[in-house]
Amino acid sequence: MENEGRTKKSKKKVALIVLLVIVLALLAAGGIYAKLQHDSDVYFARTELNGFDLSGLTPDQAVQTLLSAYSASTVTINEKGEESITGKLADFGYSVDEDGLKRLLDKGYEMQRDGAVETVKSLITGNNFVMQVPFSADMNALKTQVCSANLKEERIPSEDAYLNLDEESKTYSIVPEIYGNEIKDSDLQLLVKDSIDEFTTGNSAGEDLSIDMPENFYILPEVYAEDADLVNTCDVYNQFCKAQVTYKFGSQTEVLGWDTIREWLDIHQGGADLINDKLYEHAADLAARYNTRYHDRTFHTTYGNDVVIPGNLNEYGYTVDQDAEVAQLYDDIMSNAPVEREPVYVSKTDSYGNPVYYAREGRDDLAGTYVEVNLSAQHLWYYKNGGLVVESDIVSGCVSKGRQTQTGCFPLAYKESPSVLTGGNAANGYSTKVQYWMPFYEGQGLHDATWRGSFGGSIYQNNGSHGCVNLPYWAAETIFNNIDAGVAIIIFK
Repeated sequence: MENEGRTKKSKKKVALIVLLVIVLALLAAGGIYAKLQHDSDVYFARTELNGFDLSGLTPDQAVQTLLSAYSASTVTINEKGEESITGKLADFGYSVDEDGLKRLLDKGYEMQRDGAVETVKSLITGNNFVMQVPFSADMNALKTQVCSANLKEERIPSEDAYLNLDEESKTYSIVPEIYGNEIKDSDLQLLVKDSIDEFTTGNSAGEDLSIDMPENFYILPEVYAEDADLVNTCDVYNQFCKAQVTYKFGSQTEVLGWDTIREWLDIHQGGADLINDKLYEHAADLAARYNTRYHDRTFHTTYGNDVVIPGNLNEYGYTVDQDAEVAQLYDDIMSNAPVEREPVYVSKTDSYGNPVYYAREGRDDLAGTYVEVNLSAQHLWYYKNGGLVVESDIVSGCVSKGRQTQTGCFPLAYKESPSVLTGGNAANGYSTKVQYWMPFYEGQGLHDATWRGSFGGSIYQNNGSHGCVNLPYWAAETIFNNIDAGVAIIIFK
């Protein structure tokens, strides 16, 4: 029994020794293995970087492997579910920073060899490194690749709703908005950049990136058919757009049309008002361009020279009655219909109600009809519609007695046949019967003078009239039968 006990103890001792030898051998083998691995130039088994197996690769080999893997990734931009732009990362300006990647892989390589414990741990459990692979980005290349011009679908701009005038019916209607597909390139470029930046910082080796363009990237119209202001403006325009004033200046015309009237509308919700200042500006403009009465007048004489009638002696011509013109213009526009008329002129004198003009052709307020009296030549011409009706010698106001005929431009006040001319005072008054009386200025006028045997020359110097223009009977008759009140009588020296 005692021997059996000794035998059992011996066996246990031997077993322990054998086990110890085995453990020591394993430790020695493990140490040798660890040493060999530590001294090797490759990654340990079960080494991954961002999910990519680097086992048995040198850092340089790993660089090339990862370069190939990451460069193979495809980026696709989808529009409305359809592929529109596609390319490799490099096409979008993204490339792996090879030097940076090499430093990253060298760091992982060194981490596996950072002391015996780390080496053994790495050998036993392996390593799964998660590191950001460095990329360089060329934004110019990205902008070149990512732009509207490279999208498959043709770009169509959105269009605002707008007012359209039917020229035939002179009626406005609203043309609805159009929804296009234009985008801001900068919006799409930012989306793609952010998406690629996120993609390249994750475990994306060998994967592809798909980017969907959001619907809200499309540039929408700014004005819609139901826009309250547009609807109101359409209603207002239809209340005024047929208004048109055609001003007549003899055979010449000037049109005040809708394009101008439209600018005179103060539009507000529920309607519009005419801007009164605009109406007065228009009336003032007409006056500035077409007023002739009391303005200096340059007259081209029959003898070919020009004489100037100063404004204070130019009582013939046209004056726009601006207040009346504004009132008439307001009514014309509010009627929303075409109107043809002359401007509203001051047409008669305040004192006697006599006409102050006869005819005009554009800015020419004589229009070829006037009596020309040259006091120096003692001669008269009467032109009507550009043709000479009559010419004759005259006798004008007596110079020596201070009764000269007034120079200037005057409208014929009226004509009378027969007539009695009176003047002077009780001591040297006169009363003379004439057949044809045509007054033009403060008791002065054209008339026949049958008591004279001759006309012209220097008679007027000492034997002139009381201020009237004396004419042979036949000349006075011809003028009387062809002249109307308002015709200009132009008298000069």
